[in-house]
Amino acid sequence: MASDLQRVEAQLVDSAESREGFLTEIASHLIAGGGKRVRPGFCMAAAATAFVEDQPASPEAVTGGVAVELVHLGSLYHDDVMDEAEVRRTLESVNSRWGNHRAILAGDFLLARASELAAGLGTEVAGLLAATIGNLCEGQLLELQYTYNTDRSEDVYFRSINGKTASLLAASCRIGALVADLPAEHTDALTTFGHAYGTAFQLVDDVLDLVSTDEALGKPAGHDLEEGVYTLPVLIEMDGTGFPDSEPNNELKSLLGGTLDEAARLRALDMVRSGAGIRQTIDRAREFAEAGHSALGDLPASPGIVGLNAAVDYLLESVESAAA
Repeated sequence: MASDLQRVEAQLVDSAESREGFLTEIASHLIAGGGKRVRPGFCMAAAATAFVEDQPASPEAVTGGVAVELVHLGSLYHDDVMDEAEVRRTLESVNSRWGNHRAILAGDFLLARASELAAGLGTEVAGLLAATIGNLCEGQLLELQYTYNTDRSEDVYFRSINGKTASLLAASCRIGALVADLPAEHTDALTTFGHAYGTAFQLVDDVLDLVSTDEALGKPAGHDLEEGVYTLPVLIEMDGTGFPDSEPNNELKSLLGGTLDEAARLRALDMVRSGAGIRQTIDRAREFAEAGHSALGDLPASPGIVGLNAAVDYLLESVESAAA
Protein backbone atom coordinates (compact mmCIF):
# COMPACT_ATOMS: atom_id res chain seq x y z
CA MET A 1 0.00 0.00 0.00
CA ALA A 2 2.89 2.39 0.73
CA SER A 3 4.10 2.34 -2.87
CA ASP A 4 0.52 2.75 -4.12
CA LEU A 5 0.08 5.81 -1.90
CA GLN A 6 3.28 7.25 -3.36
CA ARG A 7 1.68 6.88 -6.78
CA VAL A 8 -1.39 8.68 -5.46
CA GLU A 9 0.79 11.48 -4.14
CA ALA A 10 2.56 11.93 -7.46
CA GLN A 11 -0.72 12.03 -9.38
CA LEU A 12 -2.21 14.52 -6.92
CA VAL A 13 0.71 16.83 -7.60
CA ASP A 14 0.27 16.40 -11.35
CA SER A 15 -3.48 17.02 -11.12
CA ALA A 16 -2.96 20.36 -9.37
CA GLU A 17 -0.81 21.72 -12.19
CA SER A 18 -2.23 24.56 -14.22
CA ARG A 19 -1.02 26.56 -17.19
CA GLU A 20 -0.96 29.42 -14.69
CA GLY A 21 1.87 28.95 -12.20
CA PHE A 22 0.13 31.02 -9.53
CA LEU A 23 -2.92 28.74 -9.62
CA THR A 24 -0.66 25.70 -9.39
CA GLU A 25 0.93 27.16 -6.27
CA ILE A 26 -2.42 27.74 -4.57
CA ALA A 27 -4.00 24.45 -5.68
CA SER A 28 -0.95 22.49 -4.48
CA HIS A 29 -0.81 24.10 -1.05
CA LEU A 30 -2.69 21.46 0.94
CA ILE A 31 -1.36 18.61 -1.19
CA ALA A 32 2.17 19.58 -0.22
CA GLY A 33 1.09 19.52 3.42
CA GLY A 34 0.46 15.79 3.18
CA GLY A 35 -2.31 13.83 4.84
CA LYS A 36 -3.45 10.33 5.70
CA ARG A 37 -5.10 9.87 2.28
CA VAL A 38 -7.84 7.75 3.81
CA ARG A 39 -10.13 8.09 0.80
CA PRO A 40 -7.60 6.98 -1.85
CA GLY A 41 -6.56 4.17 0.49
CA PHE A 42 -10.14 2.96 0.72
CA CYS A 43 -10.61 3.19 -3.05
CA MET A 44 -7.55 1.04 -3.67
CA ALA A 45 -8.39 -1.38 -0.84
CA ALA A 46 -11.90 -1.83 -2.24
CA ALA A 47 -10.44 -2.62 -5.65
CA ALA A 48 -7.98 -5.03 -3.98
CA THR A 49 -10.87 -7.13 -2.65
CA ALA A 50 -10.90 -8.65 -6.15
CA PHE A 51 -7.59 -10.45 -5.43
CA VAL A 52 -6.52 -13.15 -3.00
CA GLU A 53 -2.92 -11.96 -2.86
CA ASP A 54 -1.20 -8.58 -2.56
CA GLN A 55 -0.47 -6.83 -5.82
CA PRO A 56 0.03 -3.23 -6.94
CA ALA A 57 -3.09 -1.15 -7.40
CA SER A 58 -4.27 -0.77 -10.96
CA PRO A 59 -3.85 2.62 -12.67
CA GLU A 60 -7.64 2.97 -12.59
CA ALA A 61 -7.80 2.39 -8.83
CA VAL A 62 -5.06 4.98 -8.26
CA THR A 63 -6.84 7.49 -10.49
CA GLY A 64 -10.15 6.84 -8.73
CA GLY A 65 -8.47 7.44 -5.40
CA VAL A 66 -6.94 10.67 -6.64
CA ALA A 67 -10.33 11.87 -7.90
CA VAL A 68 -12.04 11.40 -4.54
CA GLU A 69 -9.12 13.02 -2.70
CA LEU A 70 -9.29 16.04 -4.99
CA VAL A 71 -12.98 16.40 -4.14
CA HIS A 72 -12.10 16.22 -0.46
CA LEU A 73 -9.33 18.81 -0.84
CA GLY A 74 -11.50 21.14 -2.89
CA SER A 75 -14.17 20.98 -0.20
CA LEU A 76 -11.57 21.91 2.44
CA TYR A 77 -10.68 25.06 0.50
CA HIS A 78 -14.32 26.06 0.50
CA ASP A 79 -14.86 25.06 4.16
CA ASP A 80 -11.98 27.26 5.29
CA VAL A 81 -13.46 30.25 3.50
CA MET A 82 -16.83 29.70 5.19
CA ASP A 83 -15.20 29.13 8.60
CA GLU A 84 -12.75 32.01 8.15
CA ALA A 85 -10.09 29.51 9.22
CA GLU A 86 -6.50 30.65 9.57
CA VAL A 87 -4.87 27.22 9.89
CA ARG A 88 -5.43 23.88 8.15
CA ARG A 89 -3.35 20.83 9.14
CA THR A 90 -0.85 23.11 10.94
CA LEU A 91 -0.40 25.05 7.67
CA GLU A 92 -1.59 28.56 6.99
CA SER A 93 -4.96 28.17 5.31
CA VAL A 94 -5.28 29.07 1.64
CA ASN A 95 -7.82 31.81 2.33
CA SER A 96 -5.64 33.31 5.05
CA ARG A 97 -2.61 33.39 2.77
CA TRP A 98 -4.13 34.34 -0.57
CA GLY A 99 -7.64 35.59 0.23
CA ASN A 100 -11.15 34.18 -0.13
CA HIS A 101 -11.58 34.77 -3.86
CA ARG A 102 -8.43 32.86 -4.79
CA ALA A 103 -9.24 30.07 -2.32
CA ILE A 104 -12.69 29.57 -3.83
CA LEU A 105 -11.32 29.49 -7.37
CA ALA A 106 -8.57 27.05 -6.41
CA GLY A 107 -11.14 24.81 -4.72
CA ASP A 108 -13.26 24.92 -7.88
CA PHE A 109 -10.17 24.04 -9.92
CA LEU A 110 -9.54 20.93 -7.81
CA LEU A 111 -13.17 19.85 -8.17
CA ALA A 112 -12.89 20.32 -11.93
CA ARG A 113 -9.75 18.20 -12.04
CA ALA A 114 -11.54 15.50 -10.02
CA SER A 115 -14.42 15.49 -12.49
CA GLU A 116 -12.01 15.25 -15.41
CA LEU A 117 -10.31 12.20 -13.90
CA ALA A 118 -13.65 10.57 -13.10
CA ALA A 119 -14.85 11.07 -16.66
CA GLY A 120 -11.84 9.09 -17.86
CA LEU A 121 -12.98 6.15 -15.73
CA GLY A 122 -16.42 5.90 -17.34
CA THR A 123 -19.86 7.43 -17.11
CA GLU A 124 -20.88 5.51 -13.98
CA VAL A 125 -17.89 6.75 -12.01
CA ALA A 126 -18.34 10.28 -13.34
CA GLY A 127 -22.02 10.30 -12.39
CA LEU A 128 -21.27 8.92 -8.94
CA LEU A 129 -18.64 11.56 -8.22
CA ALA A 130 -20.93 14.35 -9.44
CA ALA A 131 -23.71 13.11 -7.16
CA THR A 132 -21.26 12.92 -4.27
CA ILE A 133 -20.21 16.54 -4.78
CA GLY A 134 -23.90 17.42 -4.61
CA ASN A 135 -24.21 15.48 -1.35
CA LEU A 136 -21.25 17.39 0.09
CA CYS A 137 -22.92 20.69 -0.73
CA GLU A 138 -26.21 19.59 0.84
CA GLY A 139 -24.48 18.40 4.02
CA GLN A 140 -22.43 21.57 4.39
CA LEU A 141 -25.42 23.84 3.74
CA LEU A 142 -27.45 21.94 6.33
CA GLU A 143 -24.67 22.49 8.86
CA LEU A 144 -24.56 26.21 8.07
CA GLN A 145 -28.33 26.42 8.36
CA TYR A 146 -28.14 25.22 11.98
CA THR A 147 -25.02 27.11 13.06
CA TYR A 148 -25.44 28.45 16.62
CA ASN A 149 -28.84 26.74 16.81
CA THR A 150 -29.14 24.94 20.16
CA ASP A 151 -32.28 23.19 18.89
CA ARG A 152 -30.37 21.27 16.24
CA SER A 153 -31.73 17.72 16.30
CA GLU A 154 -29.88 14.42 16.04
CA ASP A 155 -31.70 13.78 12.77
CA VAL A 156 -30.35 17.01 11.28
CA TYR A 157 -26.88 16.19 12.60
CA PHE A 158 -26.85 12.76 10.94
CA ARG A 159 -28.25 14.13 7.68
CA SER A 160 -25.44 16.65 7.63
CA ILE A 161 -22.62 14.17 8.27
CA ASN A 162 -24.15 11.78 5.76
CA GLY A 163 -23.58 14.40 3.10
CA LYS A 164 -20.34 15.91 4.38
CA THR A 165 -18.40 12.77 5.30
CA ALA A 166 -20.11 9.42 4.81
CA SER A 167 -21.06 9.97 1.17
CA LEU A 168 -17.46 10.56 0.05
CA LEU A 169 -16.10 7.51 1.87
CA ALA A 170 -18.92 5.42 0.42
CA ALA A 171 -18.05 6.79 -3.03
CA SER A 172 -14.37 5.94 -2.46
CA CYS A 173 -15.22 2.30 -1.88
CA ARG A 174 -17.76 2.14 -4.69
CA ILE A 175 -15.39 3.66 -7.23
CA GLY A 176 -12.74 1.11 -6.25
CA ALA A 177 -15.26 -1.67 -6.80
CA LEU A 178 -16.42 -0.23 -10.13
CA VAL A 179 -12.95 0.12 -11.63
CA ALA A 180 -12.18 -3.44 -10.52
CA ASP A 181 -15.37 -4.60 -12.28
CA LEU A 182 -16.65 -6.39 -9.18
CA PRO A 183 -20.10 -8.04 -9.08
CA ALA A 184 -23.05 -5.89 -8.07
CA GLU A 185 -23.55 -7.51 -4.64
CA HIS A 186 -19.84 -7.18 -3.87
CA THR A 187 -19.90 -3.53 -4.96
CA ASP A 188 -22.98 -2.77 -2.84
CA ALA A 189 -21.40 -4.40 0.23
CA LEU A 190 -18.30 -2.23 -0.14
CA THR A 191 -20.46 0.86 -0.56
CA THR A 192 -22.38 -0.01 2.61
CA PHE A 193 -19.09 -0.47 4.41
CA GLY A 194 -17.81 2.92 3.23
CA HIS A 195 -20.95 4.70 4.38
CA ALA A 196 -20.93 3.02 7.80
CA TYR A 197 -17.22 3.72 8.27
CA GLY A 198 -17.68 7.32 7.14
CA THR A 199 -20.40 7.89 9.73
CA ALA A 200 -18.26 6.34 12.47
CA PHE A 201 -15.31 8.42 11.27
CA GLN A 202 -17.21 11.68 11.72
CA LEU A 203 -18.56 10.66 15.12
CA VAL A 204 -15.01 9.89 16.24
CA ASP A 205 -13.74 13.16 14.80
CA ASP A 206 -16.40 15.06 16.70
CA VAL A 207 -15.43 13.35 19.95
CA LEU A 208 -11.74 14.06 19.35
CA ASP A 209 -12.51 17.75 18.84
CA LEU A 210 -13.80 17.78 22.39
CA VAL A 211 -11.46 15.45 24.29
CA SER A 212 -8.06 15.89 22.62
CA THR A 213 -5.46 18.42 23.69
CA ASP A 214 -4.91 21.65 21.80
CA GLU A 215 -1.48 20.35 20.78
CA ALA A 216 -2.85 17.10 19.33
CA LEU A 217 -5.54 18.94 17.37
CA GLY A 218 -3.35 21.80 16.16
CA LYS A 219 -6.17 24.14 17.23
CA PRO A 220 -8.08 24.85 20.47
CA ALA A 221 -10.16 21.91 21.70
CA GLY A 222 -13.86 22.57 21.28
CA HIS A 223 -13.32 24.47 18.03
CA ASP A 224 -16.72 23.32 16.75
CA LEU A 225 -18.35 24.79 19.86
CA GLU A 226 -16.72 28.13 19.07
CA GLU A 227 -17.93 27.95 15.49
CA GLY A 228 -21.50 27.21 16.59
CA VAL A 229 -21.45 23.66 15.21
CA TYR A 230 -23.11 21.55 17.91
CA THR A 231 -22.14 17.93 17.34
CA LEU A 232 -23.71 14.79 18.77
CA PRO A 233 -21.89 14.77 22.17
CA VAL A 234 -23.00 18.36 22.73
CA LEU A 235 -26.58 17.69 21.63
CA ILE A 236 -26.85 14.69 23.95
CA GLU A 237 -25.53 16.70 26.91
CA MET A 238 -27.81 19.67 26.22
CA ASP A 239 -30.92 17.53 25.75
CA GLY A 240 -30.21 15.14 28.63
CA THR A 241 -30.66 12.03 26.48
CA GLY A 242 -27.44 10.28 27.51
CA PHE A 243 -28.91 8.00 30.18
CA PRO A 244 -32.45 7.26 31.42
CA ASP A 245 -31.92 9.43 34.50
CA SER A 246 -30.18 12.29 32.66
CA GLU A 247 -31.74 15.73 32.64
CA PRO A 248 -31.34 18.60 30.16
CA ASN A 249 -28.25 20.70 30.84
CA ASN A 250 -29.78 24.15 30.85
CA GLU A 251 -26.54 25.81 31.88
CA LEU A 252 -24.78 24.47 28.79
CA LYS A 253 -27.68 25.46 26.56
CA SER A 254 -27.66 28.99 27.97
CA LEU A 255 -23.92 29.31 27.28
CA LEU A 256 -24.30 28.26 23.66
CA GLY A 257 -26.25 29.89 20.87
CA GLY A 258 -23.70 32.61 20.17
CA THR A 259 -20.03 33.44 20.26
CA LEU A 260 -18.02 32.19 23.25
CA ASP A 261 -15.29 33.98 25.14
CA GLU A 262 -12.43 31.88 26.50
CA ALA A 263 -14.00 31.30 29.91
CA ALA A 264 -17.31 30.22 28.36
CA ARG A 265 -15.56 27.88 25.92
CA LEU A 266 -13.66 26.16 28.74
CA ARG A 267 -16.79 25.90 30.90
CA ALA A 268 -18.83 24.41 28.06
CA LEU A 269 -16.00 22.02 27.22
CA ASP A 270 -15.78 20.87 30.83
CA MET A 271 -19.52 20.15 31.01
CA VAL A 272 -19.50 18.13 27.79
CA ARG A 273 -16.41 16.18 28.81
CA SER A 274 -17.92 15.23 32.16
CA GLY A 275 -21.35 14.36 30.74
CA ALA A 276 -22.78 11.30 29.02
CA GLY A 277 -22.52 12.58 25.46
CA ILE A 278 -18.91 11.54 24.87
CA ARG A 279 -19.46 7.90 25.87
CA GLN A 280 -22.80 7.72 24.08
CA THR A 281 -21.25 9.05 20.86
CA ILE A 282 -18.39 6.55 21.06
CA ASP A 283 -20.97 3.79 21.50
CA ARG A 284 -22.82 5.03 18.41
CA ALA A 285 -19.55 5.09 16.48
CA ARG A 286 -18.96 1.50 17.55
CA GLU A 287 -22.40 0.51 16.24
CA PHE A 288 -21.65 1.99 12.83
CA ALA A 289 -18.20 0.38 12.86
CA GLU A 290 -19.75 -3.01 13.56
CA ALA A 291 -22.18 -2.43 10.70
CA GLY A 292 -19.13 -1.84 8.50
CA HIS A 293 -17.53 -5.08 9.66
CA SER A 294 -20.81 -6.89 9.01
CA ALA A 295 -21.05 -5.53 5.46
CA LEU A 296 -17.69 -7.12 4.67
CA GLY A 297 -18.52 -10.39 6.43
CA ASP A 298 -19.77 -12.33 3.43
CA LEU A 299 -17.07 -11.18 0.99
CA PRO A 300 -14.21 -13.50 0.04
CA ALA A 301 -11.01 -13.19 2.05
CA SER A 302 -8.50 -10.79 0.49
CA PRO A 303 -5.80 -8.29 1.46
CA GLY A 304 -8.32 -5.53 0.77
CA ILE A 305 -10.79 -6.93 3.30
CA VAL A 306 -8.03 -7.25 5.89
CA GLY A 307 -7.02 -3.62 5.34
CA LEU A 308 -10.55 -2.24 5.55
CA ASN A 309 -11.34 -4.17 8.73
CA ALA A 310 -8.07 -3.01 10.27
CA ALA A 311 -8.98 0.62 9.51
CA VAL A 312 -12.22 0.20 11.49
CA ASP A 313 -10.39 -1.26 14.48
CA TYR A 314 -7.78 1.50 14.41
CA LEU A 315 -10.47 4.18 14.31
CA LEU A 316 -12.13 2.86 17.45
CA GLU A 317 -8.85 2.36 19.27
CA SER A 318 -7.84 5.97 18.58
CA VAL A 319 -10.97 7.46 20.12
CA GLU A 320 -11.01 5.09 23.11
CA SER A 321 -7.41 6.04 23.85
CA ALA A 322 -8.07 9.78 23.57
CA ALA A 323 -11.22 9.63 25.70
CA ALA A 324 -9.70 7.46 28.44
